[in-house]
Amino acid sequence: MRLASVVLNVFDLQEAVSFYRELLGLEVSADTSTAALLVSADGSQLYLRSLSGHASHETGGIGVHCVLWTAPSPAELRHCEQVLKDRHAHTDTQEEADGFVWVQGRDPSGVTVVVTHPGPDQVARTRIISRIYAL
Repeated sequence: MRLASVVLNVFDLQEAVSFYRELLGLEVSADTSTAALLVSADGSQLYLRSLSGHASHETGGIGVHCVLWTAPSPAELRHCEQVLKDRHAHTDTQEEADGFVWVQGRDPSGVTVVVTHPGPDQVARTRIISRIYAL
């Protein structure tokens, strides 16, 4: 069994679609005026749903606060880091003791987004990463 889809509420649908397409190379599979389905080359799905610009997103509350993505190569990870920097959305890049690097930033709605390399299929995660306590 594997995770197939994530639903993410956003403030501005078109801005979020543009961000995730540029950052992760996702393609729009379906869309309406209030939602979009973005799909990765491996079939992972990200549903984006537009809410008003005044909706709240409480850090530390119940619910999903971050989705971690895996870049297929170090070059793709650097691309993600550069996209975040170009959009003034990059917050941190670090190497974990387990041998993987993660890049962290915020999407246009302020939601934390993390991209790692190598993925858990290449380097097994054997401990809880400290970053989850900061999300």
